[in-house]
Amino acid sequence: MQVFEKSLSNVQIELLKLYANDVKDKQLEEIKLLLGKYFAQKATEAMDEIWEEKNLSKQDMINWSNEHNRR
Repeated sequence: MQVFEKSLSNVQIELLKLYANDVKDKQLEEIKLLLGKYFAQKATEAMDEIWEEKNLSKQDMINWSNEHNRR
């Protein structure tokens, strides 16, 4: 494991330690769902912070959703 520690993040190292133990497929799916929810929540919190900093409104979001910015 020492060889990989230089190129892996702290999260990757901890996950490798966790996955060193076999888990049932159902447990693996639950872990993946849990991780997905965690990172989705963090992204939502970051967006909420930006939203408040820039004083954006629901109307701003509606306007953006109607824009066509394809090139």
